[in-house]
Amino acid sequence: MNGQSAAVVAHELTRSFGEFVAVDRVSFEVANGEIFGFLGPNGAGKTTTIKMLAGLLLPSSGHGSVVGFDIYRETEEIKRHIGYMSQLFSLYGDLTVDENIEFFSGLYSLTGSRRRERRDWVLEVAGLQEQATHLTSELPLGFKQRLALGC
Repeated sequence: MNGQSAAVVAHELTRSFGEFVAVDRVSFEVANGEIFGFLGPNGAGKTTTIKMLAGLLLPSSGHGSVVGFDIYRETEEIKRHIGYMSQLFSLYGDLTVDENIEFFSGLYSLTGSRRRERRDWVLEVAGLQEQATHLTSELPLGFKQRLALGC
C-alpha cells in the first residue's frame, strides 16, 4: 500500500521524554476502511503513538499522516476529522453535559452557530438530550463514554 491510499501512515515515529524513549521508530499503515487493532503490553507506547497521530503530541522524529493531513503541520485539520477517546477520558464531573460540550467546543475553536450545531449533534448522536442539564459525575459509565467521544 502506498501512503496516498492509506487513512493512517506512521513511518519511524519516535517520541522521547528526556532520556526515556516511549516510542521507538514505529511504522505502519492503515488502509481506508480497514479495521486495525493496536495491541501491546502496558508501557509499550500505544497511547503515546495514538496521541501523536491524533495531533495531541508532537513526535520527536519520524513522520506520519492521518486522512492525508501531516501530523506536524496540520494537527488542527486532523482533530476536525477524527475522534479520540482514551481509557481515562477527560470529562469534568462537576460540569453538566452541556457545560462539558461547551468547554470542549471552545478547545476546538467552535463559535456561534457551529458551536450550537455541535452541541445539538452530540446530544442527539449520544442520546443525551434528557441528560443535558445533569452533572457528568452522575451519568452512568456508558453515557460518559458517549459524551467523551462527542467532545
